Amino acid sequence: MSAILTIEELARIDPSVSIFVDVQNTLVGIPLRKWGNLAQQEKWLPRLCTDTVGSFCLSENSSGSDAFALKTTAKRDGKNFVLNGSKAWITNSGEAGFFVVFANIDPSLGYKGITAFLLDKQNPGLSIGNREDKLGIRASSTCEVILNNCVVPEEDVLGELGKGYKIAIEVLNEGRIGVAAQMLGLAQGALDVTIPYINQRTQFGKPISSFQGVMFDYAHAATNIEAARLLVYNATRLQEEGKPFTKQAAMAKLFASNVAADVSSKCIELLGGVGFTKDFPAEKFFRDSKIGQIYEGTSNIQLNTIAGFVKKEYE
Repeated sequence: MSAILTIEELARIDPSVSIFVDVQNTLVGIPLRKWGNLAQQEKWLPRLCTDTVGSFCLSENSSGSDAFALKTTAKRDGKNFVLNGSKAWITNSGEAGFFVVFANIDPSLGYKGITAFLLDKQNPGLSIGNREDKLGIRASSTCEVILNNCVVPEEDVLGELGKGYKIAIEVLNEGRIGVAAQMLGLAQGALDVTIPYINQRTQFGKPISSFQGVMFDYAHAATNIEAARLLVYNATRLQEEGKPFTKQAAMAKLFASNVAADVSSKCIELLGGVGFTKDFPAEKFFRDSKIGQIYEGTSNIQLNTIAGFVKKEYE
């Protein structure tokens, strides 16, 4: 809950900083805490708390929603593994000193060959590609991570061989709560910069905020933000209590990302001309909101997950 509250509050000002913190705390910190051995934890957790940024490397150009169709390979060579392939759309990769990388040790096994590895940026076989020129969250680095005969000792395998798919699924389920919190904070931030302006901006002799049509718009926005907040906090509560939360996390991400897109768009309308300029932060919130419906599972993936749980409940 502490991490989720932090992610939400940061996103009220800058969603890029928010996702930077989210990835560090969920996609990187959680797998180390849950599946890392003592030596791995002692090596990396103190650094992640002090001087090192982490990155989670799962997606590839050919595997997005179908993440387990990844083509990056890890072939055993004595007591080492040699990784080859590339990862795409990797958050924090521009600054990261530490990478959780997923590769397949035996493609004939399909997803059951996927294994997680811990890589230091200093590994000579690892390089960072060009930074993506994105619509939104532009202060968050998103780059390709290239693995060219990247030698990784077997002691840097995270968890069990062939169980990387389990790590990825469980981490992403928790990560979706973080993205939902980011989108929640974004929506609140957009409203925060809008209401003071329309309270002082007058037309026809009275503040814009006093017109009934405008009042209904921000009333709907505030209600949807509060509903998203309850979904996010409920998923967080269930996770902290060790109860099933996957359905609730998917619902929170789906709803909060839609609310962020709707509220930030409406805020630009309420602000009028200034909302359409870069002099006011509303347009940035609007651009930043779109990614919420895409990364860590698209909205359609969330709907598919939710539908599976609902169907099962009635069988």
